[in-house]
Parts: sequence; structure tokens; C-alpha cells
Amino acid sequence: MTTNSGIPGAPGSTDPISAAPVKQPRRFRGLVVGGALAVAALVGVGASVGGVGTTTITGTAVAASAAGTDVAAGLPLGSGTSPGSNGSGSTGGGWPVTPPFGSNEDGQGSTGQKDSSGSVPAGASADQQIGVVTIDTVLAYQGAEAAGTGVVLSADGEILTNNHVIEGSTSITVTIVTTGASYSATVVGADVDDDIAVLQLDGASDLTAANFDDDQNLAVGDAVTGVGNAGGLGGIPSAAAGTVTALNQTITTQSELGAAGETLSGLIQTDADIQSGDSGGPLFDAENEVVGIDTAAQQGGYTTAGFAIPIESALSIAQQIQNGQSSSTIVIGYPAFLGVQVSSTTPGYRSSRVSVAGAPISGVIEGTPAAEAGLRSGDTITAIDGVTIASGADLSTVLAGHAPGENITITWTGSSGGSHSATVTLAAGPAV
Repeated sequence: MTTNSGIPGAPGSTDPISAAPVKQPRRFRGLVVGGALAVAALVGVGASVGGVGTTTITGTAVAASAAGTDVAAGLPLGSGTSPGSNGSGSTGGGWPVTPPFGSNEDGQGSTGQKDSSGSVPAGASADQQIGVVTIDTVLAYQGAEAAGTGVVLSADGEILTNNHVIEGSTSITVTIVTTGASYSATVVGADVDDDIAVLQLDGASDLTAANFDDDQNLAVGDAVTGVGNAGGLGGIPSAAAGTVTALNQTITTQSELGAAGETLSGLIQTDADIQSGDSGGPLFDAENEVVGIDTAAQQGGYTTAGFAIPIESALSIAQQIQNGQSSSTIVIGYPAFLGVQVSSTTPGYRSSRVSVAGAPISGVIEGTPAAEAGLRSGDTITAIDGVTIASGADLSTVLAGHAPGENITITWTGSSGGSHSATVTLAAGPAV
């Protein structure tokens, strides 16, 4: 996902994250100036914040700019126009991709939902709307909103989507496409590396689950349709028809500012026009059974390539999350959150009067445990529970071993050189 204000990224990372992927971004409805966030990492459980105009590891969620740029890639908007009009622009979200899928060209964003031929995607059929939901998120720490798609897993309101659809969110609203009913949702868990998340709707019952394929016999050349909340507009989902062009594909997102990209393997490749907002939505086969979860797309120029996580892989990960099985990649629930912004400055941060090895703080979020402890911009955290902190990465690693509600003792050196210590209760942070 992307934002001009910075979005939490991969656990354990403290530098601004900015990956320009083959994945499309979700579109944000509201931007924030970067301020300290432009050079800071927001630390909860190793959650990083990118700077202004950067792109984290994302897929086909939606990002809308109020400032005349495609915040997903930090690129000027293309010449495409709004839905229903003619134009020559390509659809939003073409970015550098790793060969063999592209030639490292920057595609141009579009304000519309047209495909490369200028046509408007068709609406999903009644069968293709069953079990589909739209997802709207608020990212309070970034002052932004975003949108994506998901599918119903169970009658009592478990939802399957991409992790990047809900990454960084502080509140989530899910709308059932077939009924228009909306529910608040919480994160059951997420697999950051494999880009899968499971949500739980509050008070939902008697929902109709999506029709999942169980044949596992998808082949190159099979007809498929990508369905989702293209453009983040809600209402009847869009439907982009195409064929399977390859199986078991591996894509690598490309980074900016020196941050590492992300690799996803075993993907379905299609020439269906997967667009911003489709993230987490279903890829249907000719029998209107879900064979994949729309996740990434490379668009621009003469090439359209969409990528979906095979449904058997997505459901397997979802089952682990439902069972509460955390792992090196799966986080159950919400992470612990301290609420400091860690400078990208290297260890040995020099304050106004002293140089201190530790995690240099460039900002503190109001109302968080860090603020209550008295931490301020310019301070340097040097220890947590007596464990030496030599860098922002150390701080992220230590916090990753804690859960919301746990108490920790923070030791820090103030900007003027004095030593301080306080015990705080970690809060529940934004979704990973």
C-alpha cells in the first residue's frame, strides 16, 4: 500500500520503506504532509513508516490523490480520464518490475478505471458478487483512508483479503456487496510475507461464503475474471475478463530509497485488467469459482499482467490464522505499539549537546505510551527492560517480542544528555 504520509511496513525494519512493485497500490482518500514522518520510522512492533511520496510493498488496493499525483508511486497522473470518457492514458499503477515481466518502465497513473483500450470494466455478474465484500480502512496515524476488496470465508463473518489492504489501519469497515450491510471489523491475523489477512466482522451472522474452487486444475489458457472494488468506488464490483497466461510465477517488488523489495511466489498470472482497489478480491474461473486472490498488477505500455495468490495457498494460510498459529511470518491480532518515530539517522545520533548510541527519536505520537512516558523528539532510547538498544532496528526487534497490554521499562537519554526511565503499558498498534 502507499501513502504520502508513511505507512507501516515490514516488521523489523526501521528505515523508510518504498517499494515500487508490480503490485498496484490501494488508493488513499486523503493525504497528510510528511513532517517528521518523511525521515522517520514509526515503531510499534517493528513497523516502519515511509516518507512522503514513497510506496511500500503493496498490491491492488486503491490510492486516490487530492494533490494531482498518484501517491502510489509518487508519479504524475497519466492522461487517462474518468470512467465513461475516452482517452489514451493507461490505467493507474504501472511501476518498474523485475524481469521477465517488464522492462523497468514507469507506467503512468490514471484518474479513471479504464483499461488500456479506454473501455470501462464491466460490472460483476450476480454469481460473481456472492461472497464479495468491499473494505474501507482508516489510517489514523497517517491521516488517510483507503479501500480494497475481500471475500467471505464463513457465515459468522470471517473475511479473507490481502494484508496490504489493511496494513497500517486503525479501523476497518467491511460492506457485503449483495446486501449493502456494513460491519466494523478487527484483524484476526496476517501473514506479512505472503500478503494474506483474515478479518472478523462484529455481529455478523448468516453470511453467504464465497464459492471456492476445490479442483486445483487451473491451466494456462483457462478463462478467468478478476472482480473487485476497482477505484475504491464501492457499489457493484468491476469484472475484468482474461485468461491464465502462466502459473507458479514469482514476482519481486522493486524498492526505492534502498529499502528491500518483497518476493511472492507460486502466483497465477493473467492478462485480466486487475486494477487499483481489486486487492483481496476474487479471481474467478469459468464456473464462477474463486481460484485466486487478486494481489498484484503490472500495467502500462502495451503489457497488462495481473497476479493472484492461488486460492488453495490463501486458504491454507487463512486456516493457520484462524487456528491462532503464529509463526515467523504470521502475526495473530494486533501488534504492540509504543508510538515513537525513529529517525533514519544511523546509530550514534547526535543531539543538540551529546552523541548517544541507541534508537534516535524524531517524533512522538500524541496519546501513545511513549507520549505518556515523557519521550520527546531528540531523545534516544538506549534500553528496554535492561536490554541495550543500539539502533532503531534493535528497538523494533525487542518490541516485536511483546504484546499489547504488557508493561516495559524504557530507558532513554534526553536531548540535553540527562538519563531517564519510565514503565509504560504497550498499546495495540495499527494492523501490520
